[in-house]
Amino acid sequence: METQAWEIVQVGEEETASALKHPKKIGVRNLLIASGMIVAIAFGVYERLSAQQEVAVSAPLTVQVVKLKPVQSYQVTRFYTGEVVATRRSELGFERGGKVIEIIFNRGQTVEKGAVIAQLDTQNLKAQLAQLAAQKLRAVAELRELQNGPRRETIAAARSQVADLENRLRLENIRRDRRRSLYQEGAISREQLDEVAFNRDALADRLAAAQSELEALQNGTRKEQIAAQAATVAQLQASMSDVEINIEKSTLRAPFRGVIGERNLDEGTVVQAGQPIVRLVEKLTPEVEIGVPPQVVQTLKVGSRQQVQVGNQIDTAQVLAHKPEINPQTRTRTVVLQLMTTNQTMPASGEIARLQVEQMVSTEGFWLPVTALIKGERGLWSCFAIASEGDTYRIERRDVEVLYTEGDRVLVRGTIVAGEEVVNSGTHRLVSGQVVKLVDSKQ
Repeated sequence: METQAWEIVQVGEEETASALKHPKKIGVRNLLIASGMIVAIAFGVYERLSAQQEVAVSAPLTVQVVKLKPVQSYQVTRFYTGEVVATRRSELGFERGGKVIEIIFNRGQTVEKGAVIAQLDTQNLKAQLAQLAAQKLRAVAELRELQNGPRRETIAAARSQVADLENRLRLENIRRDRRRSLYQEGAISREQLDEVAFNRDALADRLAAAQSELEALQNGTRKEQIAAQAATVAQLQASMSDVEINIEKSTLRAPFRGVIGERNLDEGTVVQAGQPIVRLVEKLTPEVEIGVPPQVVQTLKVGSRQQVQVGNQIDTAQVLAHKPEINPQTRTRTVVLQLMTTNQTMPASGEIARLQVEQMVSTEGFWLPVTALIKGERGLWSCFAIASEGDTYRIERRDVEVLYTEGDRVLVRGTIVAGEEVVNSGTHRLVSGQVVKLVDSKQ
């Protein structure tokens, strides 16, 4: 209609202009008709604009509102990241050096507690053990001989030797007396007399020694001799035990049930004491170590159950302990949890784990839908509050601060009070001071 009216106005203007240029060609009647048409068209356009303005004034925008209800706190879900760790993990090696002759298990194989994993060469140790065993047998025999005391035959032989020496000594005494008489008569020299005297003294000494030995045999073995020989036996036994321990230490056994994680060498390698041979990872329900802020640790009581996500699986875990020290890099404390998973497949050591913690934060504010916010100034946000003016409602712009965002709603505080109604959507159509109509209020 506006286009047609504009075309009629153009036609009227053309005819009017033609009449003004050629007054003789156009009569007075045509001029009046053209003028009337122009006035009619102008009046129609004016009425149309007035009607549109009337409609705009009489039909305010309809808005939905939400009534503000104060809250004193809100619950927030936070996630903290850590990793799955084996309950026990050991780098196994021999306590002594030697040549590795056998490694029974390979990577990924399950090992039972006490099972033999690897073996060192023990030939030299077994030879030492056999030598010590022979020495011990000899020492034990001597000890028994001392404990049993001398035999009767030995005592009889010693008594016989004493008697023989006594007879020989008497004979030498006779010879000495005869030589002394001959020396006094001048029949023999002094040298011959001294020779007989020397033999007699030597026999006397031998007789004294034999008598002492006979007395010792008759009295039996002394306790000190028995104790000394017993100490020799004990020393040999200790040496044998040391060799046996070294032989036992040449066998590497699993200290717990687990899985071979790494095999560091093969047979034929000469290793030093303590050199890692294999890595054994315990095959039990794994644990999770997660660093959390110190203030959060207090909310995770030992024995409580928490939600832990490993991969795509969410499992329940029990808090086992809090490590006392604070990590100097992350400024967090480590919480140790044990997974209570019922899955057939256990999480692998080193997998990323996420701890879900529900916390209550004390603060005052109001929940609003995200659609109720409009961009404010200086990093702030705003919303439109409803002010009642008799039978009409006018919107007012209020500045707010966003405290927390949760899905499609936000917690805010600012120049709003409890009980006020706030426009919850369509804020892009509104300006401060605009009159609106309320529908579908949410209490």
